[in-house]
Amino acid sequence: MFGISPLGWVHTLGSLPAIPAAAYMFAAHGRIVPRSTAGTIYLVSMLIGAVTVFLVTHMPAGHVVGALTLLLLAIGYTIGRTPLPTRLVAYVETIILSVTAFLLMLPTVSEILRRVPDGHPFVTDLKSPLLLGAQASILAALIVGVIAQVIYLRRQGRTASL
Repeated sequence: MFGISPLGWVHTLGSLPAIPAAAYMFAAHGRIVPRSTAGTIYLVSMLIGAVTVFLVTHMPAGHVVGALTLLLLAIGYTIGRTPLPTRLVAYVETIILSVTAFLLMLPTVSEILRRVPDGHPFVTDLKSPLLLGAQASILAALIVGVIAQVIYLRRQGRTASL
């Protein structure tokens, strides 16, 4: 079904819980909160997806996305344990983990458009206007979202110092 191998299903189903976990945290907290139950679900699901991508993709871009995701997850989930100022940690953690959500959604949307509906996908060409538009929309959401998060963190920092 959908031309996905058994290992591809492990990759897909293993990383799938990261999407609702991220959506929940963005809605409830405005950011990915690593030290939470949803944050743990997000991390485990992202690790499954990022590690297995090396086994399922034959495209160099997939390997780059997987490696970058692993690096950013490591930074995003460990920076809170460093002696850096709390405010700096909040900014770096928020921005980096938002980028990991972008790195999750970009191939997810691309794969959905290239595989659904089964046998007659919406997109058959990587240069399709629909695919490029979807990718541009995800990038725009990242940019707008990070700007909104930074503004929120700045305002939160000002009210904490009053």
